[in-house]
Amino acid sequence: MSTISHRSELLFLYDCKNCNPNGDPNNGNQPRLHEATRTCLVTDVRLKRTIRDYLMEKGYDGSTPDKDIFIRDEDGQPVTGAKRSESYEDKEEFTRKFIDVRLFGGVSAPKGKKKMSFNLTGPVQFGMGTSLHPVEMNYLKGTGAFATTEGAQQKTFREEYNITYGLIGFHGVINEQAARHTGTTDEDISELMEAIWAGTKGLLSRSKKGHMPRLLVKIDYSEPMFFIGDLLERLAFQNQENIDFKEVTDVTDYVLDTTTLNRVLAENADRIAAVHVRQDDRLQLSAPIFTK
Repeated sequence: MSTISHRSELLFLYDCKNCNPNGDPNNGNQPRLHEATRTCLVTDVRLKRTIRDYLMEKGYDGSTPDKDIFIRDEDGQPVTGAKRSESYEDKEEFTRKFIDVRLFGGVSAPKGKKKMSFNLTGPVQFGMGTSLHPVEMNYLKGTGAFATTEGAQQKTFREEYNITYGLIGFHGVINEQAARHTGTTDEDISELMEAIWAGTKGLLSRSKKGHMPRLLVKIDYSEPMFFIGDLLERLAFQNQENIDFKEVTDVTDYVLDTTTLNRVLAENADRIAAVHVRQDDRLQLSAPIFTK
């Protein structure tokens, strides 16, 4: 299959309820909050991990030739770059074997007597995810399931943080110029789109259960090297009447205003080849997303 030849732009919204979407290890694993706006932040690394984990479960696990994930864990521990270098011989195999390299790029460990290495920038890049509204953070305290020592009566104490509700948005771009160096194909992008949606829905660990994908938009452009940009900023979060931000607990508590997004899509219709929309049936939009 040939390398992708057009630029695309992504808009992904998901919500999370009574969970921690992306803990900060440098701050007691608390949810990442913007100090001024009290919006919840989620790194692109977290989203990429979701995608990688889903693709591994789907079969990109190295059990068959040329279907593997470069950045991965084994037995619960991250695999070093040096060890992963044992699974490929050259740059061609590096890109052919690892779908996450074709999507996000990667840096190989030095190989051979000449210490040859590859540093590839992937075509798929996401900005920092952010909630479209201020969130309410909760502090929870409880006891562990086991005592600290044999014969002890007192159990261990645990503490954790989560948010009551957050509608998180990511913006991304698929750069066809970078794809020439990684060999990214249309099939790879199809796998990416499925992994974004199904991988987010499949986050069922204790700290992540409560995630639901709500909206995924992919805009394919017909004009080379063009994209609109700032798609998140063209959406507006509108509370239902008499509901404060702190009282939002479900997707039915608000309407997502698509007026500005639809206007800019219509204004650039001659530069757009197609608009693909996947929407959860519980998400309320002020108007359907413009498609072509």
